[in-house]
Parts: sequence; structure tokens; C-alpha cells
Amino acid sequence: MEEKQQRQPIYDLHERPPFFQLIGLSLQHLFSMFGATILVPLLVGLNPGVALFSSGVGTLIHLLTTKGKVPAYMGSSFAFIIPMASMMKTIGYPAVGQGVVSVGIVYLIISLIVWRVGSAWIDKIFPPEVVGPVILVIGLSLAATAAQSATELNGHYDIKVFLVAGATLLVTIFANMYLGGFLGLIPVLIGIIFGYLLALALGLVDLSPVASAHWFALPKFDFLFSGHNGLSWHFYPMAVLTMAPLVLVTLSEHLGHLLVLSKITGQDFFENPGLHKTLAGDGAASVFAGLVGGPAVTSYGENIGVMQLSRVYSVWVIGGAAVLAAGFAFIGKLSALIGTVPGAVTGGVGFMLYGVIAAAGVQVIVDNKVDYGQKRNLMIAGPVMVVGIGNFHLALGSQVDFSGVALATVLGIILNLILPKVAKSDR
Repeated sequence: MEEKQQRQPIYDLHERPPFFQLIGLSLQHLFSMFGATILVPLLVGLNPGVALFSSGVGTLIHLLTTKGKVPAYMGSSFAFIIPMASMMKTIGYPAVGQGVVSVGIVYLIISLIVWRVGSAWIDKIFPPEVVGPVILVIGLSLAATAAQSATELNGHYDIKVFLVAGATLLVTIFANMYLGGFLGLIPVLIGIIFGYLLALALGLVDLSPVASAHWFALPKFDFLFSGHNGLSWHFYPMAVLTMAPLVLVTLSEHLGHLLVLSKITGQDFFENPGLHKTLAGDGAASVFAGLVGGPAVTSYGENIGVMQLSRVYSVWVIGGAAVLAAGFAFIGKLSALIGTVPGAVTGGVGFMLYGVIAAAGVQVIVDNKVDYGQKRNLMIAGPVMVVGIGNFHLALGSQVDFSGVALATVLGIILNLILPKVAKSDR
């Protein structure tokens, strides 16, 4: 965390780009997170417009809570899909909403504990030999998802999808390497636009949702205290008991993403504004989402990848993306148009975004001269990478499922704490 990023930023944390550049850079973040953010409510049975709105407002809440010091975008969390989908089929949103709010409250409680105890322990449990592999895992764990999106259409291999994804990736690389000025700052957006136009030409885009959408469409908010006969309240303890423990999963993601952000920006966000502030921002954002009908939110690796590529770390750009997301939730045709971006395009861009996160993990290892000639370092990195990338997950019943990334993070922490500094055979 103390290692400074060698590449100088184009726009640092508190630098505001000119207005039109700000719009373009913010749109790049919006396109990058849009697919995943609306996929969660579609899988669960929530309203995608509400999820988009709560993600935008949640990001602004996070920025306010961290005093505008952390460029993190808050999107729909995948960790709670199974319990939310189950409750939507059996009980309905009041139960889901209570679960989402409970997730936020647990975050707030943890933030209070960290505020009292401090975050000095972070450096002890996350040395470079743990940080590097964990960051690498965060990026590469999504590789299979990107590959599937980039090759399959309706569950079957399609050569047109492959061509669009490949072309999107190549154009993104070309824009990043050969374009200068403002265009050089938005390689991901350029890749997405090119890929979309190619997909449109090859018949992979269905524009009927855009034609049928209204220009102005109020999202279908599900307020936590609303019922069929006005205000009502019924407590669902199982919703809380089912979803609150999964905070352990998103907490590990939170720590991992904060490590990546600290690395690429050259800032120590654990110190300033402090881990307690970033946790409180996550918690407050999820509480808001639960009150209005959205899913729980978490920081997004896709947007971290965009920052790594563009070297634009400005919180103004993240805030701009949040405002656009919240606004687009009310403009039916615009949100429908973004929703027609096919998986071939997002998969092609994903190859780049997830890869640069993984590369940041490699850079941590190289910069800190982690010696893999030492068995201790090998015994930590090996299992962490295989468990995380292979998604060796822990399912406790049908409701609770700890992802490979979460298990890999916990495994790395435990191995670092219990293994001796030097193996007997290395002495």
C-alpha cells in the first residue's frame, strides 16, 4: 500500500476534467458497469431501473461518506443473488429489502469497530505476498465469465459473437496505445461503440426494447414500508439471518478492491480517509438501496479496470457516472439502448478490464520483490490463486454460497498468519 504508482495520472483524485471530457469519461464508466448492475435485478426479479438508480445514488453516498477521497463505483452485488431470488419467489420484496438493509447495517457496525480498533492490522494480514495473489485472483476469477460472453449466444457457440468480441478487444487495445488527447482517455468507450456498431451490422442487437420504451419512465420503486393497503410492516428474521452473514463475502471483496485502488492511484485509502469510512460508505449505500427496492451494492472491479487503463482517477468522473446512472434510470429509451449492448461487446472489453486488474497484482509482486524461491511465499500464492481462479466455493445449504475469491482471500490471510517466516528446509 505504501508503494506509489509509477505512471503519472492524467487526472488525479481531485482534478476535474473539462465538462465534455468529464461526460465522455463518465459514460465510459457507465457502460462498463451497466451490464452487471442490471443483470443482478433481472436474475432476482427486481426492477432494473431501480437498481440503476440505487447504484448511482449509492455511489454518491459513498463519495460523500468518504469525503470525496475514494474513486469507487457501487454496483449491484452478485453475492446475494441466491437468497434474494428465493425470497422474491416466496415472500416478495419486503423480505428482500429487510435483508439488503441488514447487510448495510452490518457494514456500519463493522465500520464502527474498525474506527475504534484502527486499521494498522491491515498491513499485518495483507503483506505483499498475500496482496499480489489476491489482486491477481480478483481479476482472473472473472475470466471465464468474459470468455463465455465473448463466445456464446443463448448458450451455444457463435462465430459472430467471437468476431465481435475479438474486434472489440483489438480496437480497445489500439485506442489505448495509438490514440492521443481526449480519445486516448476513453479507449474502453471507443471499443464498446465500435463493437456495438459491428454487432448491430451482424444482427446481434435487438432494438425492439428501445422502440417500445417510453422517453420518460418512472422506475418501479418497492419501498420497504409499503404494502397492498398503504404503509405496513412485518419483520422477516430469516431474511436477515440469511443475507447478513454473506457480508463476509463482500467484505473480502471490499478489502481487495481497496487494495487495488490504493495500488493504482498511489494512495493509502486504508489510512485516508480510513477503512471505517469506506465500509460506512458501502453500508449506507446498501441501506438506501434496500429502502427503495434495489439490491445490495458493492464496489466494481470493472470500473477499477477502466481507471487502470485510462489513468484517470478523478472522483469527479466517478461522481459523473453516478449522476448519469441515476438520471438514465428515468429516461426509458436511453437505459433501454444501453441495455441492448450484447454480451459479445462486454465480454471483449472484459478481457481487457479484468486482465489489467490481474496485472496490478503481478506489479505488486514485482515491485515488492516477493521471492518465490522461498517455500512460504509459494505455499501462500499457489493455493490462493487456484482456489480463487478455479472458484473453489463453499455452499452452506441453498442460501449461502461463499465465492472462490472470498475463500482465497481468507485462505491467504490464515496462511500468512500461521506459517513460519522460513520453512525448515530453507534454513
